[in-house]
Amino acid sequence: MNDFSDINHARRDLLIAGALSATAAAVPSMADAQPAAGPANPAPIHAGVSLKVNGKAEHLELDTRTTLLDALREHLHLTGTKKGCDHGQCGACTVIVDGRRLNSCLTLAVMHDGAQVTTIEGLGSKDKLHPMQAAFIKHDGYQCGYCTPGQICSAVAVLDEIKQGIPSHASADLNAKPLLNADELRERMSGNLCRCGAYSNIIDAITEVAGRTA
Repeated sequence: MNDFSDINHARRDLLIAGALSATAAAVPSMADAQPAAGPANPAPIHAGVSLKVNGKAEHLELDTRTTLLDALREHLHLTGTKKGCDHGQCGACTVIVDGRRLNSCLTLAVMHDGAQVTTIEGLGSKDKLHPMQAAFIKHDGYQCGYCTPGQICSAVAVLDEIKQGIPSHASADLNAKPLLNADELRERMSGNLCRCGAYSNIIDAITEVAGRTA
């Protein structure tokens, strides 16, 4: 009986020892383990970008990830264009590129090499205001003023869109020239937010510039 028990204990010890040896062989020790290689951190890629900004030729060497907004503000020091949400939702960064308005925070500067860019500084000056700027002042189309540069750039482009016959979601007939009315203007300006709530005054200003009675 004792011999049989001793044999069972010896067999169990042998199996345990074998299992431990197999595990040790399969799993490297901490000393031998190599740290996992992390993702490479590539150096920024720079490219030359030529723009005509407010009638002036500009050449910049930029990180290819630089937005048009940051190129204007940080590199050309045209700080009239505002950085609001930085997600294309507030319209404070609106500028006019090759005759079309866009949110400069959502586009890369390198995508517009050779383009003509108009910012609020290029529309008018304190000595010679653009008609839209003058109308905003007359109709109190701003309060804090933060969104105003984007509002004005967008408003100027809106009138040009209507003049070209480009329809909006508010246009009753997609095959006819859009009407210049409050509903049309509100729809087209809906991407420009005013936290002060000067919307009705902004519509009055745009309407006056369009040649109608506000």
